Amino acid sequence: MTSTTTVDTARRTPPGPPRTAALRMLMVMSRDRIGMMTSAVDRYGDASRLPVGPKELYFFNHPDAAKHVLADNAANYHKGIGLVHAKKALGDGLLTSEGELWRKQRKVIQPAFQSRRIAEQADVIAAEAGALSERLRAHAGDGPLDVPQEMTGLTLGVLGRTLLDADLGTFRGIGSDFAAVQDQAMFELESLSAVPTWVPLPRQLRFRRARRHLQGIVDRLVADRTSDPAAADRVDVLSRLIESAGRESDPRVGRERLRDELVTLLLAGHETTASTLSWTLYLIDRHPEVRERLRAEAREVLGDRLPVYEDLTRLRYTSMVLEEVMRLYPPVWLLPRKALADDVVGGYHVPAGADLLVCPFTLHRHPRFWEDPERFDPERFNPDVSSGRPRYAYIPFGAGPRFCVGNHLGMMEAAFVIAVLARDLELTKLPSHEVVPEPMLSLRIRGGLPMTVRALR
Repeated sequence: MTSTTTVDTARRTPPGPPRTAALRMLMVMSRDRIGMMTSAVDRYGDASRLPVGPKELYFFNHPDAAKHVLADNAANYHKGIGLVHAKKALGDGLLTSEGELWRKQRKVIQPAFQSRRIAEQADVIAAEAGALSERLRAHAGDGPLDVPQEMTGLTLGVLGRTLLDADLGTFRGIGSDFAAVQDQAMFELESLSAVPTWVPLPRQLRFRRARRHLQGIVDRLVADRTSDPAAADRVDVLSRLIESAGRESDPRVGRERLRDELVTLLLAGHETTASTLSWTLYLIDRHPEVRERLRAEAREVLGDRLPVYEDLTRLRYTSMVLEEVMRLYPPVWLLPRKALADDVVGGYHVPAGADLLVCPFTLHRHPRFWEDPERFDPERFNPDVSSGRPRYAYIPFGAGPRFCVGNHLGMMEAAFVIAVLARDLELTKLPSHEVVPEPMLSLRIRGGLPMTVRALR
């Protein structure tokens, strides 16, 4: 499969269900988004056209197509279905904004994710990982705890201390607030934004309460920072965003954008890492041989101490495990785009205005690039065997200009947490609990993940 911007005189259209299936496909999308994408790949291959309600979705599942849309011709594609609808929930933050506003926002926060700044945060993250291990140890021998909830608390703590210099633990209910925001964002997708947010559906009432609470939290963070005499000396993301908002000619616009950017940062800054950690603990419980190798590496590298930045390159197998987890359960499971002008992708004509999908969840299972793709095997990411794989066969953080700005910080956080937990504890899933992916803005575990804790040291 190849991608080119040369117009195909045949103007070929990808195969797919007939237009009469549009209503049924809309219902399928609301019930089983991952199933819809997987079935399309199984039936139509690397390219398909899916009628969903009044829309036609152009779905491409090949590294060449991903490279073309996300990188080579990224200027022709804006955020698409789902993320456009999520604007009602998240506003114009970095996740949903476009054009000059997005470039300005990215420029403001980029310095906080430079290598030097990330290295400076290593001790903070290690301390949070150690504190998590002690909290979980206190549950040893008790009943099960909900792993995603614990991981959310951890990642919010890390986010607050590393990017905002704030204790987010003083604000209760942030995790449930963001669950309501994600639920609303998915409802906007399923309904194609046809239902106004003022309609008093239970879901929308929960969202409106959550949005007000989150806005109250960010207003409090801003007020505390601006009233602090030492704030002028800080260079974290919060100070940079406040400074950027203050340069807006219209103070009302500045306040609104500051709110949107902080709410988006709070969501994106904790949700994807919490999901990856939860999936990792689930998979290493299912594969004891992997868990034992992780534990042996952690004990060899760390001994009895907490991790330091220099340990990252030594926690090689830990990194391989995390990469394989994100292959099977990528935190960003879907990358929707909208074509601004006519294009040709994989030899198929894509008209201007078309909604286009690249799905890491299915791309990471492409049998041409991944042998036995459903099998969990961290050795796939051993540098000795992975060098020949196409770059865009694996895109857990997206690709191109909109590649996730926080990927290195998130990977360090995940590596430190998994190494410490594998060394200190053994977490076991309740046998009766079925684990099912829940494709929200990130790929979560539906209904949580109850696990019991056994202390090893």
